[in-house]
Amino acid sequence: MKKKSFIPQTRVKNPEPKKKDENWIIWAAWADRITFEEIKEQTGKSESDVIKIMRRNLKSGSFRLWRKRVHNKSIKHRKKFNLERKKLREKIKITDIY
Repeated sequence: MKKKSFIPQTRVKNPEPKKKDENWIIWAAWADRITFEEIKEQTGKSESDVIKIMRRNLKSGSFRLWRKRVHNKSIKHRKKFNLERKKLREKIKITDIY
């Protein structure tokens, strides 16, 4: 058997779904690094649409867990993320002085 390339390929247990599939929206909503704004840019679905999709496709307990995570995470919203980052930078500057 001949190797296809010299570059090692990592096999992922759960690979990223196709972007046109509804499963991609669910995958992106669970991922902390993908904001709702990015999901809207990729698929055209707003945050409320994503919530409806998640409610429809997840078990009730999983949905509640996801909502709790999203509500507490500042990363899922770009504005909240930038505000938290700004506060963190200001805090670091103040502590560096003393």
